[in-house]
Amino acid sequence: MSEPLSRPASDDPEEKLKIYFLPNLLTAGNLFCGFVALTKIVEADPLNDNYFGQIKLALAFILLACIFDLLDGRVARLGGADSPFGREFDSLADLISFGVAPAFLVQRVVLADVFGPYRQISWFIASIYLLCGAFRLARFNVLSTGAAGGGKDFLGFPIPSAAGLVASLTLLMIHFYENEKSLGHWSYLLAVVLVFLSAMMVSTVRYPSFKSLGLRSKSTFAKAIGTALFLGLILILREKILYYVLPAFFTAYLVYGFVRPRLSRAWRREIEEEDDDEPEATE
Repeated sequence: MSEPLSRPASDDPEEKLKIYFLPNLLTAGNLFCGFVALTKIVEADPLNDNYFGQIKLALAFILLACIFDLLDGRVARLGGADSPFGREFDSLADLISFGVAPAFLVQRVVLADVFGPYRQISWFIASIYLLCGAFRLARFNVLSTGAAGGGKDFLGFPIPSAAGLVASLTLLMIHFYENEKSLGHWSYLLAVVLVFLSAMMVSTVRYPSFKSLGLRSKSTFAKAIGTALFLGLILILREKILYYVLPAFFTAYLVYGFVRPRLSRAWRREIEEEDDDEPEATE
């Protein structure tokens, strides 16, 4: 959810090729996690007793890539190290970690069993997700060169969030079928979710980037207490948090895009930590 929000125009080659170490290192970590996830999916053998264990490891790397993606943009903005090179590198890494890896995973683990001998259909459905993800990133890069891409909103569901939802839902389903090598009828649900997310990525529904949330963001006393209790809950639940809270979190973010236009400005400002002096994003 840390896709860059603006692309300042510059004709200076040195400005465009500025490579800041820490933000790009985090982006490289994102790309590395996507590659490792792909290798683990390829290595997973359905005949192996640890088949789902290998798939869970691949899912963990996709979710870890989400964390790297969340951090790289914030670190860049916090240190004033935002650059055109970093934004392009981030999009390329996102396409692998959140486009190719989830599409390949769902095709191999889920759709291949659903359609059986008609595997061409499973390839087609997985390719829809990949193409829509690539289209969303390309559209974002083009729009962010001008005023239309400015502001604090994402146009369409962000591809890291789509990958996080796919990965966390798959992890939850594997949790229920830990002793089996098939996800049963839940496979159909995941296929539908994949197609729906494909449409949402290229939709015109706006999602907040939560750009203002960070180390310097202000918070009320109630929010501080709530955050502390939530972190404590994570420490207590540990493994359970992955199976239940993560799918709920990404689903809530997906639904929020539909509910958001119906909320008052005061509610939106409270939820999204908006500042009154920041301009609204425009179409």
